[in-house]
Amino acid sequence: MSCVDLSLEKLDPETLEDARLVALYVGMHTATRIAIEALPRIKQLAPKAHLCVYGLYAPMNEALLRGLGVGTVLGGELEPALVSVCQRLRANGKAMIQSEPVISLGKVPFKVPDRSGLPKLSRYAHLVLPDGSTRIAGFAEGSRGCKHLCRHCPVVPVYQGKFRIVPADVVLEDIRQQVREGATHISFGDPDFFNGPTHALRLARALHEAFPEVTFDATIKIQHLIDHAELLPELRESGCLFITSAVEAVDDDILRLLDKHHTSRDFDRAVALTREAGIALAPTFVAFTPWTTLEGYIALLERLVELQLVESVPPVQLTIRLLVPEGSYLLQLPGFKERLMAFDPGLLGYPWRHSDSRVDRLQQELQALVARAEKEKLPRREVFAAIWRMAHEAAGRTAANFAGNPGSPIPRLSEPWYCCAEPTDQQLQSF
Repeated sequence: MSCVDLSLEKLDPETLEDARLVALYVGMHTATRIAIEALPRIKQLAPKAHLCVYGLYAPMNEALLRGLGVGTVLGGELEPALVSVCQRLRANGKAMIQSEPVISLGKVPFKVPDRSGLPKLSRYAHLVLPDGSTRIAGFAEGSRGCKHLCRHCPVVPVYQGKFRIVPADVVLEDIRQQVREGATHISFGDPDFFNGPTHALRLARALHEAFPEVTFDATIKIQHLIDHAELLPELRESGCLFITSAVEAVDDDILRLLDKHHTSRDFDRAVALTREAGIALAPTFVAFTPWTTLEGYIALLERLVELQLVESVPPVQLTIRLLVPEGSYLLQLPGFKERLMAFDPGLLGYPWRHSDSRVDRLQQELQALVARAEKEKLPRREVFAAIWRMAHEAAGRTAANFAGNPGSPIPRLSEPWYCCAEPTDQQLQSF
């Protein structure tokens, strides 16, 4: 068996030539885009192989994937199904019709991941501290799925409100092997670390006890930060540097449409609670939606200034456009699907146009600005000042030079990728 990470490595013709099974993991939108771009080349290099695509984004794109020649599509708690595919292929020795369920949500016996075939950990995203120093970062998941049903979330169509706990000893052993490889920071990839707060605290304690110098970050809902505020000080004592939270909007009407279960002012409360605990909050946003107005966008920028969070938000977060994939719970909103265009296989979603063309134009201009700024490695506050000016100009308002308190830099990962992020040119060139 050979493992290739297409975000970092090139396809090897010799490896694929005699392959009988090629399975591509699509845990994020970025990975799915890369997989779809790679499939024609893989079919050319591995003409005898049965093609399988598995992971969170596979079931939502099942029809598209099968049209591209994929024989097996798996999502959810898929490990037993993936083993079954391998066993049947070994027994039959030829292409098969899928008999495994596309989505499996039964409990599986978790094992420690085998990372031996992956590139060195040092080649992946790393932790960047406020003073500019860096640390090698590892990845672990303490749970999968999510108890919540946020309408725009890609986890929801697959897990439908269910989540699964990964045993603490399995998680810790996975962390241990990454620490041996040099990791001094762990990023917990759970959709929400506080879906099981008792389990999360058990993991934090075990990590700190085993590796007192290793820090970590996690993703936690605004609602959970407030409901479990008493746990935050111990998270900090256990090494938590920052918490990513999907705020998404500061407009209560948009938050209701997304079914986020928090209000605009809850965001303020979460900022205060994390600061009091000594943990940085890294909010994420879906800044552009069909319901976003230019005034509402400016209100988002003003809130970041008010809360001194400019340095806490990667500029790309202020350009994110709502992605509506197949199966999204957004499609259940009355009248919403009628506002969308036909499914676009290149986008992996349903495109939409804003009723105010100025909003779409601003989003496109900001996206181009941020792409240039990232290439030039401009400071966040400098990019924010340009975004501030452009947003006011788009709304026909005179923008005074940005002079607010941007706050202090916070610990962050070097690659600000999110579930709706586009792949980079470098990634797409890997094959």
